[in-house]
Amino acid sequence: MHAEDVRQHLTTPLTSPAYAPTVPRFTDREYLNVVYRTDPDALRAVVPEPLRIDEPLVRFEVMKMGDVSGYGPYTEAGQAIPVSFEGERGEYLHAMYLDNFPATASGREVSAYPKVLGSPSLTVDSGALVGTLDHGSQRIATATMGYKHHELDRREAEAQITVPTFMLKTIPGYDGLPRVQELVRTRITDLSVKEAWTGPARLQLFAHVLAPLADLPVLEVVSASHILTDLTLSGVEPVHDYLKGAAS
Repeated sequence: MHAEDVRQHLTTPLTSPAYAPTVPRFTDREYLNVVYRTDPDALRAVVPEPLRIDEPLVRFEVMKMGDVSGYGPYTEAGQAIPVSFEGERGEYLHAMYLDNFPATASGREVSAYPKVLGSPSLTVDSGALVGTLDHGSQRIATATMGYKHHELDRREAEAQITVPTFMLKTIPGYDGLPRVQELVRTRITDLSVKEAWTGPARLQLFAHVLAPLADLPVLEVVSASHILTDLTLSGVEPVHDYLKGAAS
C-alpha cells in the first residue's frame, strides 16, 4: 500500500476500519432524561477546570438509537453535568456506555466522547418507561418514568438537547504522557423533535468500581423527559488546550 493510500484511511485496521467513514444520521433517537441533585463536593471532584458548576445537578440519560447510518441501531447511557464556560452554559459529558463498538470507537477517536462498552436498554414495562445500564452481569443504574403522562413543549425539548456539549480529549504519546489534551465543544444544530413528554421519575445508581456512576449520588430527582428525535451531530472544536494552559 502506497503512502498516499495510507493517508486516506482514518482508523485502523487499514483493511477493516473500526468505524465507517461517514457522518452518521440518527433516525428515531429516543431519550430518557432524569435530572437529579447530587453532592456538590463529589461533582467538583470530577468536573475539570476551566468549566464551572452553578448548581449540583446531573442528567442521567438513556438513548435508544432507532437507526444510525454506518452503525445501525444501538443503545447508549451515561451522565452529563450542567456547566458553564466563559459565560456560556452547557453540559460536560462525564461518562457514556454503549452496546456498539463502531459507535464507541468513532465517538472516542474523532470527537472525544467519553465512551466505553456497556449494556444499556430502554423499554416500556407496565406503564413505565424503564432505562437500565449493566456493566457485565452487574446492574449499574435503573431509571423509571411514567410513560407519556404529560406532553412537553417541543421548544423546551429542543432546548434540552441542543445545549453546547463539552468533552475532554486526551491522547497519550509513546512516552505515556499526553500528546493531546484539550477541552472541546460541540452542539446539535440539525434536530427535529417528533414527540416530547414529561412525568414523574425515579433513579437508582449502584456502586461499581469500573462504572462509578454512583459516585455522583442521587439526592433528589428534579425533572424528567422522554423525547423522540431525528438529528445529526455537529463536529467538535477545541476551546482550551491543557498542555499550553490557555484557550485555543
